[in-house]
Amino acid sequence: MSRAQARRVAIAAQGFLDPRPAPFTATMRHVQRVVDRVGVIQIDSVNVLTRSQYLPLFARLGPYDTTLLDRARDRAPRRLVEYWAHEASLVPPSTWPLLDFRMRAAAEKAWGGMRRILQERPDFVDVVQAEVETRGPMTAREVEVALEHDQPRSTDHWGWNWSEVKQALEYLFWAGRISSAGRTSQFERRYAALSATAPPALRSAWTHRPGEEADPDRFVELVRIAARAHGVGTELCLADYFRIRREDARPAIARLVAQGELVPVTVPGWKPAWLHADARLPRRAHAEALLSPFDSLVWQRERIHALWDFHYRIEIYTPAHKRVHGYYVLPFLFGDALVARCDLKADRAAGVLRCHRVTWEPGAPAEARPALVANLETMADWLGLSRIDVAAA
Repeated sequence: MSRAQARRVAIAAQGFLDPRPAPFTATMRHVQRVVDRVGVIQIDSVNVLTRSQYLPLFARLGPYDTTLLDRARDRAPRRLVEYWAHEASLVPPSTWPLLDFRMRAAAEKAWGGMRRILQERPDFVDVVQAEVETRGPMTAREVEVALEHDQPRSTDHWGWNWSEVKQALEYLFWAGRISSAGRTSQFERRYAALSATAPPALRSAWTHRPGEEADPDRFVELVRIAARAHGVGTELCLADYFRIRREDARPAIARLVAQGELVPVTVPGWKPAWLHADARLPRRAHAEALLSPFDSLVWQRERIHALWDFHYRIEIYTPAHKRVHGYYVLPFLFGDALVARCDLKADRAAGVLRCHRVTWEPGAPAEARPALVANLETMADWLGLSRIDVAAA
């Protein structure tokens, strides 16, 4: 398989060749189609343009009503739930119990504050869980208020503070002891009991999860989802999609090869790879999309370097004087190539979509330039901004 063929397979697998609805006519069926294609939508709190979870659907559907995604996450029966999948992510409810191996590891792998509250105040963690199960869905602030009423602070060892409430909630969420019933408009999680979040048909799978003996089957399912979403990928690609260890992905890949779901292929300049048996094999591909820095097409750096010869780094957390391309940089997909990077900001006060910098890749076709302007204008319209302002190259 040539690199060009592999690129086209990847673009098709990620849903970029699916027909788009007319602007602002997308329905929940279109949202579900994207979810079925990608399997995971990453969340990030940075809001310089718009919340990152909305951008992958825009890239594949064009202008759409973002409340569709909110409904899929917030209203029962939910089509999406939140958990640590790739990073903080939205996944179908059927995927959530497959991540039990990560939940079981929370006591050892969760961040320091979460581990510390479990070690030092396990009784308090249990109280917080009971509060959520009794009163939820609740934000962390609402849990704090409820605890103040139900378990007043005192000066003895039972005293507690805001950070402890948050740490306990985040530990319980990581450990799969509670879930999230969505987010508020301020991006706060609404913590809830598992039974209140899981769709009825999946409640037992959520609340009665088998132990590590089921992990090999879980890894097969996760690699299967990743393989469908990639179309073609290396061991690293298939493992990284859900952040599983390569030593756990390896036997899962072998099982899927034995079952005929994955086919070994060779791509020049790339490591050994596998093609999903049902992957679409387009002879040509023309897609146009501005990609979130957290879009699943560009998650894996080695992959996009090998297939697109595109060196990509997220620079949000890089000091300003060390940034090369800008703060919130979106790659521009044109045809089957990544041809440019755009540092974007939604200036809501002025009603302007500002493109602080465009960096073109060597060999970018001339026709990509007016296409980028058209895509920026479409994005501005979707964001409710009246015009674009593109910095001179």
